Amino acid sequence: MKTLMTTAMAAALLAGCSTTTNDFPQLQYEAGAVIDSGEFGNATMNNIMVHSAQEEYRVNLARRFASEVDSTVNFEFNSAALDADARQILARQADWIRQFPEVHFRVYGHTDLVGSQAYNRRLGLRRAQAVVAFLTSQGIDRSRLEAVASFGETQPLIATNDRERRNRRTVTEVSGFVESNPLVLEGKYAQVIYREYVARATAAVVIDEATAAGG
Repeated sequence: MKTLMTTAMAAALLAGCSTTTNDFPQLQYEAGAVIDSGEFGNATMNNIMVHSAQEEYRVNLARRFASEVDSTVNFEFNSAALDADARQILARQADWIRQFPEVHFRVYGHTDLVGSQAYNRRLGLRRAQAVVAFLTSQGIDRSRLEAVASFGETQPLIATNDRERRNRRTVTEVSGFVESNPLVLEGKYAQVIYREYVARATAAVVIDEATAAGG
């Protein structure tokens, strides 16, 4: 009788201590794999960028660019040619970009929903490349400009299957920093901010004096 009870108790204890893969999935992997989940390195990199002011400065620049300059140009149907309005907008973009030699910019190309997705993706990329070529002609270093991404017809501003000029566009955005720039390598982002602050303050004084002079 004692033997039967002991056997039953042992079986119960073993059952209670056994685990399934659903209870503790981390036990199936090496230490740290579940905590990492493939994103720990990205989080660490982002943390370093924030503490060095790099990421915060990039975000602030991106917001300023979008608020101070028209970041979008539009195109005729099935065309990557830049019209007069597009060239004026891009000339202003180039003036703004020249202020920040430490910064990378990326140009995204879009189309409307007419035509196949594959064709529109190629067309969107051609539009982005046309913008990069124009900015380069305005004295912007080609290495600071990217036209590698095209959303084709997948991100329309206006949801319609018909021709829509507002969907046929490129968008220029701040994307990061030039890695070879001395200020970036040395983490001296404050110098960039100060330089640009002084330039804007000087421009404001000139404007105020002109206003005071009248006529």
